[in-house]
Amino acid sequence: MTSIVIIDYGMGNLHSIAKALEHVAGKERVIVSREHAQILAADRVVFPGVGAIRDCMTELKRSGLDDVVMQAAAEKPLLGVCLGMQALLGISEENQGTECLGVIPGKVVRFADDMRDDASGDRLKIPHMGWNQVHQQGDHAMWADITTDSRFYFVHSYYALPEREEDVAAMTPYGIEFASVLAHQNIFAVQFHPEKSQHAGLQLLSNFVRWNGDA
Repeated sequence: MTSIVIIDYGMGNLHSIAKALEHVAGKERVIVSREHAQILAADRVVFPGVGAIRDCMTELKRSGLDDVVMQAAAEKPLLGVCLGMQALLGISEENQGTECLGVIPGKVVRFADDMRDDASGDRLKIPHMGWNQVHQQGDHAMWADITTDSRFYFVHSYYALPEREEDVAAMTPYGIEFASVLAHQNIFAVQFHPEKSQHAGLQLLSNFVRWNGDA
């Protein structure tokens, strides 16, 4: 029996994502763990997160899980979710600048306060919260049976700005077009919450259960 480990470092709604994964996992074991050896022994790893990036990085370093995430990201299929996605980049503007893991080249920046909706001209609220379209950029195994422009559920004030265009797997409109999904080698990272995104989110998690890390 193979296993999927969700990394528990105190910064995620782990119950919700664990239940969603269990729903689609079939015979795969779904484990929530902060044990280094158990994470590194897993076949697939989920790196979730909510809250502030400084707290995220502080807890990762305190627990030694920063090195574990980086090793897992180098060796096996890894799904980054929300703050977990942002932590994979090099640096975030949040909290007056926070150094992140640097697995994917790029940075994390805040939405501008004066963004407006193209159609209505209304000022857009920050954080970006609710359902929005995800426009796929090219083919990827993780997009199997998910149509482009499917809607997923977002809650965030900061977004990824990767250095390399080839690392962008999807874009989403919110005042600007921002990279809502990154794909880098055996890493697939999403700004939205698949566990809150109904059918499309469950399909993405189902694809992850079967993903071998190839595009």
